Amino acid sequence: MTPVRLVPRLGRILIVASRHGLFDLVDDARGGRSLRWLRRLLPGPSAAVASQPRGARLALALTQLGPIFVKFGQILSTRRDLLPADIADELTALQDRVAPFPGAVARAAVERELRKPVATLFAAFDETPLASASIAQVHAATLPDGRAVVVKVLRPDIAPRIARDVALLRALADVAARHHPNADKIRPHEVVDEIETTLVNELDLQREGANASLLRRNFAGSDDLKVPEVHWSHSTAGVLTLERVSGIPVDDLAALDAAGIDRRRLAAKGVELFYTQVFRDNFFHADAHAGNIWVDTTRREDPRFIALDFGIMGTLPEADQYWLAENFIALFNQDYRRIAELHVRAGWMPASVRLDELESAVRAVCEPYFTRPLSEISLAEVTVKLFQTARRYQLVLQPQLILLQKTLLNIEGVGRLLDPSIDIWATAKPVLERIWRRRHGPRALLARLRRRVPEWLAAAPDMPTLTHRLLEQATEGRLELRLASDDLKRLAGTARSDRRSAGWRMLGAALVVAAALLWTSAPDTARAGDVPWPAWLALLGATGAFFAALRSTDT
Repeated sequence: MTPVRLVPRLGRILIVASRHGLFDLVDDARGGRSLRWLRRLLPGPSAAVASQPRGARLALALTQLGPIFVKFGQILSTRRDLLPADIADELTALQDRVAPFPGAVARAAVERELRKPVATLFAAFDETPLASASIAQVHAATLPDGRAVVVKVLRPDIAPRIARDVALLRALADVAARHHPNADKIRPHEVVDEIETTLVNELDLQREGANASLLRRNFAGSDDLKVPEVHWSHSTAGVLTLERVSGIPVDDLAALDAAGIDRRRLAAKGVELFYTQVFRDNFFHADAHAGNIWVDTTRREDPRFIALDFGIMGTLPEADQYWLAENFIALFNQDYRRIAELHVRAGWMPASVRLDELESAVRAVCEPYFTRPLSEISLAEVTVKLFQTARRYQLVLQPQLILLQKTLLNIEGVGRLLDPSIDIWATAKPVLERIWRRRHGPRALLARLRRRVPEWLAAAPDMPTLTHRLLEQATEGRLELRLASDDLKRLAGTARSDRRSAGWRMLGAALVVAAALLWTSAPDTARAGDVPWPAWLALLGATGAFFAALRSTDT
């Protein structure tokens, strides 16, 4: 999009920003003073607007600029590593509600996407929308077999509008990159890239349907979470048809009490669900604010949640999932040294960081919280402050971790809304430890080995050839060894202990492989916990061998 076509839109943004007193937000930036002359030309804020906090004024301005900017604000609210807490809190509360487009347009879009008349596709289709948001709106319908569904339809011409506003944001990012004093930390172009990716993903309703389908499969038969069924025969990239569900919004406390819902039990389930999604399934609902969570009214004593809107889901790389879980466990145990070590070992911080200084900084953040009763401690707040502190030591947070942080804030907020006295720590710790034991216990280890055995067996015939080539290169002098460390004396001192432990490590690896093979090839052998006794013995021997190797290395 050409800069000339962006001028009218930019002019409107400047007017709205001036009317909401937003120039104050850029006064500290290089070049911010040069904007002051605009205040003399543009209308200023009214007394009522000027009296409001800056976060509220920004939220009002984004709402006035339109639904796409509301969506931008919601996405920015996840970046608490960039925004002050007061602004992030206000942006989190932005409501994505806009005027609906005509039902006849929605009907035509459904027929165009599904290539059949609505009368053939549905026994009934209500042109009055149930809800309307910036990306799509939802209509009630009935399938020919009588099942009630909702049909989500993209807004007309939404893709060009998003492209136009993203182009404008890129232009503003260029300005911020040149003039903001913290541009290297904020990385405005990467922020715009993240916003664009999220919006483009939400334009693909088939992706949202796939997210819903996977989440439903993860919680099939669950007493904690209900996920509506996707009707793929009536869904495309532009139309999504879901099972129609009914419930009470999680923030309607009066209705929940009137329905006899056990709110304390429900609050505990919310915390448990977060850790289950993140650490058991590695697939979590990342837009879990009150508007997207309902409560099933048919279950009073053992209530469950109903999840809605699956456009933004989160996953973590396996390594980040491991390091994050270990950090949480260390935090639960108030092991500050381990938190510092984990941040460095995870690669989130440079190895040059002094661990004693980082440990001291972590202690300074956490100790004031642990003087309070555990029921008053906010795990989300502690996590946010830890990340803010670690940024001073060059912490680099990946987008998926930031999304997780925002989800944790949402879940904890819902939990405290339902039960203000909930002890988040007492609820979360046993759930995480139980899931983590299952993920990394002996049975899980053997299961992973069992999956890898076919790969090893397939590669085994090539091993003699590869070994011969390696030895041949070493004999002919074509094998190069490059050392990155100058401390050769230290390496020579540790070589002897390495040789002593090598035999133990090889024995341990052989016993682990033997355990996996025994598990797969001993169906009639006596078992303990679904694992044959010989496999347990081999695994025990492997543990002893690895322990001996560790002791050899230490000495």
